[in-house]
Amino acid sequence: MNKPVFSCEFFPPRTEAGMEKLIATHQKLNDTIRPAFFSVTFGAGGTTRDSTMETVKQLRSDSTQVIAPHISCMGSTKQQLADLLDEYIELGINRLVTLRGDIPKQGNPDNELSHANELVAFIREKTGDHFHIEVAAYPEYHPESTSPDEDFKYFLNKARAGADSAITQYFYNIDAYTCFLEKCKQAELNIPIVPGIMPITNYANLVRFSDTCGAEIPRWIRKQLAAYENDLDSLRAFGTDVVANLCEQLLQAGAPGLHFYTLNQSDAILNIWNKIK
Repeated sequence: MNKPVFSCEFFPPRTEAGMEKLIATHQKLNDTIRPAFFSVTFGAGGTTRDSTMETVKQLRSDSTQVIAPHISCMGSTKQQLADLLDEYIELGINRLVTLRGDIPKQGNPDNELSHANELVAFIREKTGDHFHIEVAAYPEYHPESTSPDEDFKYFLNKARAGADSAITQYFYNIDAYTCFLEKCKQAELNIPIVPGIMPITNYANLVRFSDTCGAEIPRWIRKQLAAYENDLDSLRAFGTDVVANLCEQLLQAGAPGLHFYTLNQSDAILNIWNKIK
């Protein structure tokens, strides 16, 4: 069995103080976990294009760590995407997380590419094998999908367009992941599917975000979090145990690694890491 690959995700800070904190967080995680790469997200409709690039540059200047920018076709022309790819190549970036991206709240932007599989194919057409391409996977199904079969078909399309591996939306039910792997096996898709791991640090925020993105919080976890809502220390200790146990089960089940959604914080991730290392 290959050694598990660990990675961490950041979002672009909005202020100079936020960037300073992110650099410190990056250093703590890099010193302890030594991830294979750090990814940097990209806002709906390309709204953080410039700040994503700035974050990538900052992290590259402070470390030799591999940085994997998210890239989305929402709100971008083919020429803009080609220019962005050229700039990343010049920066020495060789890994991308490739997504359709969220549709902005103000409506559909003008796009020349509308789906993630089209973007993957475009990147391969323009850059060949320069980039290791990650795509998104949804074991509990994308919230916009009309059926499980349709959702899985879309995943296969983008994976077969040229993806090297996939990162999942977070989940707290391991059966969702193992069933998804079985579907991939039946479809003869052999790329690594890395589970996305979301720490539990705040009840209201987790419920709101999970309801939006379609990630299920099992009833027993949801009830216990609600009981701890006004006891932050107990909530976070419980959350650490739940997520660390999930990580251990995933690794024992043969997951090729773990991708931590850090929320630009280190403490929750390191607490989980200390229980599974």
